[in-house]
Amino acid sequence: MSPYRIIVAGCGGMARTWVRYALERQDAEIVALVDLFEESARRMAEEFGLACPIYTDITQALQQTDANLVFDVTIPASRVQVVSAALGHGCHVMSEKPMGSTMEEARAMARLAEERGLQYAVMQNRRYLKDIRDFRSLLADGTIGRPGFVNADFFLGPHFGGFRDAMESPLVLDMAIHTFDQARFLTGAHALSVYCHEFNPPGSWYQGNAAAVCIFEMSDGSVFCYRGSWCAEGAPTSWEADWRITGERGTALWDGRSAPYCEVIEPAEEQPFLNACRRAEPRESWQGREHHFGCLDEMFLALAEGRPAETASSDNLHSMAMVFGALESAAKGRKIVLGQ
Repeated sequence: MSPYRIIVAGCGGMARTWVRYALERQDAEIVALVDLFEESARRMAEEFGLACPIYTDITQALQQTDANLVFDVTIPASRVQVVSAALGHGCHVMSEKPMGSTMEEARAMARLAEERGLQYAVMQNRRYLKDIRDFRSLLADGTIGRPGFVNADFFLGPHFGGFRDAMESPLVLDMAIHTFDQARFLTGAHALSVYCHEFNPPGSWYQGNAAAVCIFEMSDGSVFCYRGSWCAEGAPTSWEADWRITGERGTALWDGRSAPYCEVIEPAEEQPFLNACRRAEPRESWQGREHHFGCLDEMFLALAEGRPAETASSDNLHSMAMVFGALESAAKGRKIVLGQ
């Protein structure tokens, strides 16, 4: 019997990555597929040659299998039902983001995992990139001194169709959490307050607000400014955003595509009008796998070592607080003080 017996809940496009990962592990097996639409699960089973049973109800799957781990790859609206059922049944959970549709849901699920002594880890795959790890090393090494102004631009125009097109706040709720979590990862700080203005630009194909500007005051004294649009046609940024972080002695830059670097002040005998700067490259820091596989590697390693994963729900609450704080600020038109 494999140590990890997995139920895959949600059999849409993203689930394929999770299934491929599970199938490559020698210590894991998929014991059930669950999807409200049985045909979606059957197509997945056929695609990957899976002979496991198929269910349309997560509770039934939990009761009728010996699963001890659930991959939750369902849509956000199903998150609380699937995760709560899995944790309640004694299963560890590895889940897509976001943790829930409200901050209360997210807190409740994190609390349930803690009470049951179970792992509930959240997919934040954009932490698992060589370039962002190298970017963080530039900051951690003090290359630019203490960061004071953190900026991220995210401008893309994906035509998803489906549930995102109908969401009230598709950018902030479904996508911006990646960039918010990256800001926390890079700085090691949590957000203390936020002012957010969200809106739906002309030409948007989303029903809800697909663009936003957010200003966060961070616990290390820095300010994080996010500018984003999910209906921006032309001149796209990368999915990892375009970053500029200024510090006491220079600026760190990463466009999400090429290698990050810094421009650092060159010492001078006399203070010039504009300081000359030298280019500083990062030390190599990341030897692991990237994207989803890198995050899943960390989740499984944390399980094996009996410790919280880097993206454990208890940590991810801080990123969720940024999301729901931004939504509250946009709704009320004022700055919001955040509490986890």
